[in-house]
Amino acid sequence: MFTSSYEANRKKLSDLLRCDDCFDIIERNIVISGKKAVIFYINGLIKDDIMEKLMEFFYNHTEPRYLSSAEEFCRHCVPYVEISVVDQPDEVVKNVLSGIPCLIAEGFTAAISFDMRTYPQRSTSEPEDDKVLRGSKDGFVETVIFNSALIRRRIRSANFVTKAMTVGSESKSDVIICYMDNKVDHTLLHDITDRIKNLDIANLSMNQQSLIEALYQKKWLNPFPKIKYTERPDVAAAVCLKGNIVILVDNSPSALLIPTSIFDVLEEADDYYFPPITGTYIRITRYLITIASVLLTPLWLLCLQNPELVPPVFQFVLQIEPTSLPIYWQLIIMELCIDGLRLAALHTPSSLTSAIGIIGAIAFSQFAVNAGWFTTASTLYVAFVTIANYSQPNYELGFSLKYARFILLTATYIGNITGFIIGIIILFFLLASNKTISGKSYLYPLIPFKPKELKKKLTRTRMKQN
Repeated sequence: MFTSSYEANRKKLSDLLRCDDCFDIIERNIVISGKKAVIFYINGLIKDDIMEKLMEFFYNHTEPRYLSSAEEFCRHCVPYVEISVVDQPDEVVKNVLSGIPCLIAEGFTAAISFDMRTYPQRSTSEPEDDKVLRGSKDGFVETVIFNSALIRRRIRSANFVTKAMTVGSESKSDVIICYMDNKVDHTLLHDITDRIKNLDIANLSMNQQSLIEALYQKKWLNPFPKIKYTERPDVAAAVCLKGNIVILVDNSPSALLIPTSIFDVLEEADDYYFPPITGTYIRITRYLITIASVLLTPLWLLCLQNPELVPPVFQFVLQIEPTSLPIYWQLIIMELCIDGLRLAALHTPSSLTSAIGIIGAIAFSQFAVNAGWFTTASTLYVAFVTIANYSQPNYELGFSLKYARFILLTATYIGNITGFIIGIIILFFLLASNKTISGKSYLYPLIPFKPKELKKKLTRTRMKQN
């Protein structure tokens, strides 16, 4: 608590903020109507023009009777909208370190905070990895206030709630839970809210991923994603309007969508920006390509191991060049090489990315075939599954599909037809045993079977009017 001594209050805050050690934490001493005052703020995180106007007002203020308390001063003398009175020094420190200037003066037993913070940010342009052919072209940024405003702009309803919390004893990261109060599952909402409030961690070093792993520590052995991420505010708004929950974390340009099933992960905004028949075609095509990306190379390996079972119309798949490296190892090595190229492209300067991609494609295709490392067919099939992975933008699901291919390829290589069947059973078990954050089936509405809901997931139906 603050005391009635101005000097004691000023020194306490100065010591807590370590103003003498930090060049960017400013302790600005001023005089208001003959009384000493001080403003603490972070240089670079405030709106200079607003601060200049406030300082001008403070210097011209000539009513000392209103300086009897922080509440009186706010009520009669502060020409700014976003202000609050804070009577706890720790709360003042948190505000200042968040970019909110705080003022104390002689006669005050509390501080006044002015929310005039501004954060360096990039423009709200369309996300690079979540583009649409139609629809809005804005995207989330690293500032949580702007992200919540982008959703609020699309939902002009009093039922839309944004609940703010702070996580991390050191980082004190801002976390916002967004939901429609008249549609959300309140049991799930209270569970998530309580979990976040009771988190005992120092910081969210990896933003959203740190938050989710801290909330659900024992549910990550299954590779299939339990959370859907989006960088699109229109998608986040649509999810809220369906009754789901959106979590925003400061310094992260994406939102967490809860709960999430496998069908939710496979959905895209383009499904809804086109007429129902086109949206249905796009969605079904994505489902088929996703399934093909998992089954194509294991089925081809199975055909090569059992040529007598291949129908005559598909005999062409058996025509491969002679090579000393088994097909199984060719497929595995090429998968690893492609991941290596992807990592190399990610860390390559943008001016060289295209050149690296072209060189990599040539080196690991024609040259590798000519050298006798790989066959043309194996290169073709791996190229297809690699491109097919980009039919959906979810990175986590892409890696999950890759692990599924590894399981099927290994099971088929070891156990032939029996191994392929066992691999399919293992994958189905992983999908069926995976649970959403809410504890519901990951395959809903397939398991439990709800035909009407499943139809909505597989096809794009016309929007119903209220």
